Amino acid sequence: MPVVPSNAESFVGVGFSFFSRHVQPKASRPCLYPWSCIKGPGRRLLPAPARACSGLEPGWWPVPGLLPGCGRRPQRVLVVWGIFSGVRYTLNIYDLAFKPDGTQLIIAAGNRLLVYDTSDGTLIQPLKGHKDTVYCVAYAKDGKRFASGSADKSVIIWTSKLEGILKYTHNDSIQCVSYNPLTHQLASCSSSDFGLWSPEQKSVSKHKTSSKITCCSWTNDGQYLALGMFNGIVSIRNKNGEEKVKIERTGGASSPIWSICWNPSRDERNDILAVADWGQKLSFYQLSGKQIGKDRMLNFDPCCVSYFTKGEYILLGGSDKQVSLFTKDGVRLGTIGEQSSWVWTCKVKPDSNYVAVGCQDGTISFYQLIFSTVHGLYKDRYAYRDSMTDVIVQHLITEQKVRIKGRELVKKIAIYKNRLAIQMPEKILIYELYSDDSSDMYYRVKEKIVKKFECNLLVVCSDHIILCQEKRLQCLSFSGTKEREWLMESLIRYIKVIGGPPGREGLLVGLKNGQILKIFVDNVFAIVLLKQSTAVRCLDMSASRNKLAVVDENDTCLVYDIHTKELLFQEPNANSVAWNTQCEDMLCFSGGGYLNIKASNFPVHQQKLQGFVVGYNGSKIFCLHVFSMSAVEVPQSAPMYQYLERKMFKEAYQIACLGVTDTDWRELAMEALEGLEFETAKKAFTRVRDLRYLELISSIEERKKHGENNNELFLADVYAYQGKFHEAAKLYKKSGHENLALDMYSDLRMFDYAKDFLGSGDPKDTKMLKKKQADWAKNINEPKAAVEMYLSAGEHMKAIEISGDHGWVDMLIEIARKLDKAEREPLSKCAFYFKKLDNPGYAAETYMKVGDLKALVHLHVDTHRWEEAFALSEKHPEFKDDVYVPYAQWLAENDRFEEAQKAFHKAGRQSEAVKVLEQLTHNAVVENRFNDAAYYYWMLSMQCLDIAQENEQQKTEMLQKFHHFQHLAEVYHVYHSIQRYTEEPFSFHLPETLFNISRFLLHSLTKETPLGISKVNTLFALAKQSKALGAYKLARHAYDKLQGLQIPARFQKSIELGSLTIRSKPFHDNEELVPLCYRCSTNNPLLNNLGNVCINCRQPFVFSASSYEVLHLVEFCLEDGITDEEAVALIDLEAPALNKGENKWQEMMTDHAQSLRLDDNTDITEDDDPFTAKLSFEQGGSEFVPVIVNRAVLQSMSRRDVLIKRWPKPLRWQYYRSLLPDASITMCPSCFQMFHTEDYELLILQHNCCPFCRRRVDESNQ
Repeated sequence: MPVVPSNAESFVGVGFSFFSRHVQPKASRPCLYPWSCIKGPGRRLLPAPARACSGLEPGWWPVPGLLPGCGRRPQRVLVVWGIFSGVRYTLNIYDLAFKPDGTQLIIAAGNRLLVYDTSDGTLIQPLKGHKDTVYCVAYAKDGKRFASGSADKSVIIWTSKLEGILKYTHNDSIQCVSYNPLTHQLASCSSSDFGLWSPEQKSVSKHKTSSKITCCSWTNDGQYLALGMFNGIVSIRNKNGEEKVKIERTGGASSPIWSICWNPSRDERNDILAVADWGQKLSFYQLSGKQIGKDRMLNFDPCCVSYFTKGEYILLGGSDKQVSLFTKDGVRLGTIGEQSSWVWTCKVKPDSNYVAVGCQDGTISFYQLIFSTVHGLYKDRYAYRDSMTDVIVQHLITEQKVRIKGRELVKKIAIYKNRLAIQMPEKILIYELYSDDSSDMYYRVKEKIVKKFECNLLVVCSDHIILCQEKRLQCLSFSGTKEREWLMESLIRYIKVIGGPPGREGLLVGLKNGQILKIFVDNVFAIVLLKQSTAVRCLDMSASRNKLAVVDENDTCLVYDIHTKELLFQEPNANSVAWNTQCEDMLCFSGGGYLNIKASNFPVHQQKLQGFVVGYNGSKIFCLHVFSMSAVEVPQSAPMYQYLERKMFKEAYQIACLGVTDTDWRELAMEALEGLEFETAKKAFTRVRDLRYLELISSIEERKKHGENNNELFLADVYAYQGKFHEAAKLYKKSGHENLALDMYSDLRMFDYAKDFLGSGDPKDTKMLKKKQADWAKNINEPKAAVEMYLSAGEHMKAIEISGDHGWVDMLIEIARKLDKAEREPLSKCAFYFKKLDNPGYAAETYMKVGDLKALVHLHVDTHRWEEAFALSEKHPEFKDDVYVPYAQWLAENDRFEEAQKAFHKAGRQSEAVKVLEQLTHNAVVENRFNDAAYYYWMLSMQCLDIAQENEQQKTEMLQKFHHFQHLAEVYHVYHSIQRYTEEPFSFHLPETLFNISRFLLHSLTKETPLGISKVNTLFALAKQSKALGAYKLARHAYDKLQGLQIPARFQKSIELGSLTIRSKPFHDNEELVPLCYRCSTNNPLLNNLGNVCINCRQPFVFSASSYEVLHLVEFCLEDGITDEEAVALIDLEAPALNKGENKWQEMMTDHAQSLRLDDNTDITEDDDPFTAKLSFEQGGSEFVPVIVNRAVLQSMSRRDVLIKRWPKPLRWQYYRSLLPDASITMCPSCFQMFHTEDYELLILQHNCCPFCRRRVDESNQ
């Protein structure tokens, strides 16, 4: 199986270079240019002179450029020695500065400033203002001013027009000056102090320092100034000169700081300060003084440090007589230029890669740094160098990127399949992918070869690396062992991995003498494929390895058959070539600003493209332009049409698969269909998702399977689909299928043509034609004629639809009565239109005819004929929901809410029933019908209990609502009496009852007051009844409370009078009114802060639902393990004789609760009741402790003394023991409210129902 050739390529590029030349008249100035590198596919070697130049690291190629010249002034001539590396003065060059726009260079030379034009190196003007050597110069960020400092202790401010405007002095020589990057504030530093000056202030503010200042630098935001000291200390000051941070470094005075600089990058999270000292170290610090990383040893004394404009690189110069380039992290990358003496200053031209260098011997050098791209490509993976030390691998299709960080200069990169090789100065790292997934982008180190290699090219395979040196190829294992070597006859111009099994990959090699070889890494012998007369520039092999494309030094693309060595064709103007990895007969080549695509032997198709083609995969062409790689999507339309013109449909389809537009796909599909190439047409129509033509092709293929092979008939179908109707009809007739032509014309309403084909014809054809004519009559707005035609053709549905849409009831009645009952669909359609046209009687008649009872029910419901609907639901219970749910909704819409609630409940729609009840309750409260509100809240609570019983998920929520609604029902029930008392002239209750009701309600409102309930009314009733019954203390409290409330005008005088008269009464309550706790026999105060519970034992009081007196009942709970059924059975037993020593209360304490338990292990008095023996006790804490009984106590109880609230599940039953058996108590079996028996019987006689739940006495207990 052929292996797809690789495109594993890395390109030799230029590292950085300098421009340098003598100062001569412009006409005779020679200009040297770099040896350029053609960045085509694969690897191309540089000429030997470029590789040997300057002794730089491999991959860093020098480019000659401009050297600043010196002009001549009439007053004075400077002594100049013209040398290759720059201009030389008799005085040191201590400092230089660029104008921010980069157009001028200011040089401190002797006691003068020299201003140069950076574009051509001419001297613009020398500036004289200092009397001694100028040590420093700095330009303001806005380019309007610059400053210079000298050994004469003075600082001069100059304008951009080269005019001095201000001069001030220090006590010592000026060492450095620096402008604030945001303002015109200038920092000038001398040997003993530093000064801060700005145009806004009249004088210079000076600050003494403990040591000599050697250098200074402002932060990017201009807030802080860093000062480098001779004693090794860095002092960071604010804009006012106050010291904020002091960095004391190791080495102290033995490591004087000579240069510092803040990183100008705004992408860094923190401000970073680079510090170079004469302890031969480079260090980095944050603004806080914290050191970043470790010190970098330099092995020379640094004199200057400066950043590139964006902060990505650092320049360092000093005693090593050269300028070195470092990364921003301090990793040395290489030498920019070697000098003859110490380098005192080096600066980068703003926003460029030009570097100016000043030396001790007066030499000025101006370099241009060209950062080339070191990179490699394999199929859709592109690896390239970033920041000189990192490698980024980019997936050209998905645009995913992964960064591999390094701390050394990356010299070469090679990539192949899952391997990535990175050459550094002293080692080669081999990486591999974590997995075999084609989308995996994560690499890990597989091998490390710690050895320095000198090579021009680097290639990686699955298990080897290949080094290319001039004519020699060396194959090394990943351990660094040389396994074999090949020596070529001529210089190697191109090399490429073309794939193969791991460890046996093949290499395609092109030589300068025109020879092309194939080399296998496991074979020492090279195979000569062919030899041509011109030098090889670029190579590629087709996917099947049958063809070879060569670009020679004459920019000609030549294509050979590898097996026969025959030249198949050649094309001019090519600089790189690539075969399509998915199509054997397609290649592309670039040249002259054009992309050329050639398919088979067809003419070349051209389109504009800048750059070099390095890969061709499907419709994507990988193009290298300058230093960036991109994937260009190129439609393959032109070669596809070339194949279509020659009816080569399969080949055209292969080209289209590489990438064409939807229009091209459709054109291919149509051409293939007309050519009866159904397989190709089917694939093409699938691409454009044309289901119509796919159905046609599918039907034709099905017919062919059944033996039909009439191509004329197939072509007729194709023409019909394409709209060529007359051609189709002719072919139908020719092939003997006139009926198909008739169908076609009928569908097209070409009835004249249809009649010609029909002749005397078949009755079926006549009927079909009538149907078609009816359709046509309908469409031309002749509905009456259309109905008659449809009926004659037997198309009842269409006739009914037209009649119904036009409201012809008589026509519908006639059709419905003529139809047989078996024709359900037409009859149902008639009924639908009867209903729509407001004729429910005829609709019901029709539904009865077809026996559609459900539709009949819906008809009655929709027309609100409820009696008929109820009668049907009684006979057929399955329609119950269909009747009662809409009936309930109709009742609710007509404000008959109670009936609606019952209907919803009857239909099993609990949620709707609850919503109706909630609305009823709210309305009752708003309308002051509190007795109805109490009843509705009770019904709501029971509805919630039903839902909790049926729906486990809503159980907790519904039980909470149940208890809440029960509480509201009781509150509104008692407030009804209060409201009647305060609003009506006559009272229906005894004073004691009103007193008890008021107290109960007041104690029930301890937390919040429900809607509609008035505290004023409650306290007013309580005050009046308390006063009348002798509870003066309580009455006074009620009147006091009323004073703090907003009182209605009708109560104002009565309350004021009562408040005065009550103070004449004794301040105590009638003891006969004090409630007694039947559990602990404690007399409770009339006003209880705890609510309706005992203040001693916390036992909740049980009230009569009529008089609201405290009933002589005590609630008890069952011991764990006793079920409700067992408890009732034990209570129903005859009480046995109590043995001495049985049944005694014990108090039990746990982490979460307290409980009282009757225990049978302690002694009690022989005649005592086990239940009542210990009810009277002192409460130990504030928590309520329920009465818990065991089986023995239950068995000792009498059935007549126990009342049980038998709540439905999930609630537990509640048990109450009567302590006064002779006083009869009655409990409503529906709402479980307790009453004195006499009161209950009287209320039943009055209302014929329970006053709370309104359960009628004749209703059975559900």
